[in-house]
Amino acid sequence: MKIITPLLQSKIDLLPDRPGSYQMKDKDGTIIYVGKAKSLIKRVKQYFTRPQAGKVMKMVEEIEDFDIIETNTEKESLLLEINLIQKYYPKYNILLKDGKMYPYIALKKGNDPYLKISHNNKEKSYYYFGPFPSSSSAYTMIKLMNKIFPLRKCKAIPSKPCLYYYLGQCLAPCINKVKKEDYKDILLHMNRLMNGDTSELISDIKKKMKECSDNLDFERAQEYKEQIASINHIVSQQKIMFEDHIDRDVVGYSEREGYLSVIFFLYRRGILLGKNLFVINKMGDLGDQLEEVIIQFYQNHPKPKELIISYKDISQIISEALELKVIVPSRGFKKDLLFMALDNAKQGLDQHFQTARLEDDNLALLEELGSKLSLKKTPLDIELYDNSHLQGADAIGAMVKYINGEKAPSLYRKYNLRGENTKDDLASMKEVLTRRFSHLQDPKNRRPDLIILDGGENQIMAALEVEEKENVDIPLCGLKKNDRHETNALITSYGEEIPLDRTSSLFFLLMRMQDEVHRFAISTFRARKSKDFYQTIYDDIEGIGKKRKAMLIDAYPTIDSIKDASIEELEQLIPKQAALLLKEKIAKQDKINNKLKTK
Repeated sequence: MKIITPLLQSKIDLLPDRPGSYQMKDKDGTIIYVGKAKSLIKRVKQYFTRPQAGKVMKMVEEIEDFDIIETNTEKESLLLEINLIQKYYPKYNILLKDGKMYPYIALKKGNDPYLKISHNNKEKSYYYFGPFPSSSSAYTMIKLMNKIFPLRKCKAIPSKPCLYYYLGQCLAPCINKVKKEDYKDILLHMNRLMNGDTSELISDIKKKMKECSDNLDFERAQEYKEQIASINHIVSQQKIMFEDHIDRDVVGYSEREGYLSVIFFLYRRGILLGKNLFVINKMGDLGDQLEEVIIQFYQNHPKPKELIISYKDISQIISEALELKVIVPSRGFKKDLLFMALDNAKQGLDQHFQTARLEDDNLALLEELGSKLSLKKTPLDIELYDNSHLQGADAIGAMVKYINGEKAPSLYRKYNLRGENTKDDLASMKEVLTRRFSHLQDPKNRRPDLIILDGGENQIMAALEVEEKENVDIPLCGLKKNDRHETNALITSYGEEIPLDRTSSLFFLLMRMQDEVHRFAISTFRARKSKDFYQTIYDDIEGIGKKRKAMLIDAYPTIDSIKDASIEELEQLIPKQAALLLKEKIAKQDKINNKLKTK
């Protein structure tokens, strides 16, 4: 814990019990973090009186001074926080990249309007259609509209008509005085086309096509036929997911290993445009971080009419700050949207761990790992083990192998666990290692340089017991988690803990390995039986019915994965009370298992 200097103590003692923003400074007076609080004295005091970890601990170690700005409301403090972040760019704050910007078609207001592509809808001199899922879809639409509607095509009006006039695709304001009234029908049809109402427009084009055909102008008739086909194609691509046509966004999130992923699903006019995913370091309170991310996002993106989130505690302040309707659904299709968001946030976070630092030199990282573990040689051949089950039923063991830091799938192994071992993680691990080591007795079978277990001292002790029994001597280490279920250290066979920097290249390599053994174990486990038929830890919990159970099994198929999820994360799928009951049930089961192990 940081030693509080007399300057810091005197400023802490003067803090008011009021909302506001605080700005943490380093020894040079540089602002390194900006935060907001309902109560400045309670929030700021926490940094210096509570044990911290990870990035927060690093930030607190650098604090030499701080300033505050009091506000009247929490909403004002949140908006002030965002403004100060954008002004000072503190190194410990979330600084979102813009994310994907969806294009609009902009129609110039006034005389002789024309169309263009725009990536914002702020200029008052334009009408806006969209946004569109991609620039290519916007360009396809603008090309079609320019063919169908005789709008001006030139931004600078020339002195004589161009080809578009002779093709009938421009009213030629260069030689004709076109009145605003002449554009009324055009604008009406354009609005209908953008909203999917194309019946009248297609009827008009069909009339023109027939006239051309009757006059033997087959080339022009073919052009009209192609226009109709283009309209039908574009409308068919605009898949309406919600008939109310409301602009709504859905925000989901997932936490893991000191990182937070936040995803935004954007629906416009009932159509899913796409998603924006951000992966950031966790810093302090989850609710505060989500507020900061959401407010920052809408500094640079158009706001919807409705925002769907799962975190009830921040719904009111987000609604006030953004001046929009915020919904925290408990059931129905909007709750289903949150599940989709959670699932994608989890996948995005997993993908981040799988793809980050792929350019690193794996051999150099293995040398670093060997050095940290004081191994006699670099561990080029590594095996990782995991068990997978939900409540002791259909349990399996899994082993994956890495050679030179790369996956070797042909050497993976799976083990169907037997009898009572299925209800005891340590017994399961002993069974898997015993069966594996029995094959290593044959000199023809190459022994690994290192075995990595997904656990702490108990797993290491169980593995050492098996090694002694089977007369095998292979270096061991475990990936140990803290009380927040975040991997934070290596543990050696001697019980020594070696802290891991969660921003280091070695950490990401180990997480890729850990993810691979989890993935292999879970995929094998799922293949054993359909999710509709086996007993699960989710059974007999009030608030978890058949539909929610299926979603939970998809999102959290094993005991370990549900242990890693926070109550707040689970609330994206189930009511808070159900989440608390689930965690309580798991804790009781752990106590029973621990008693069995000591007998």
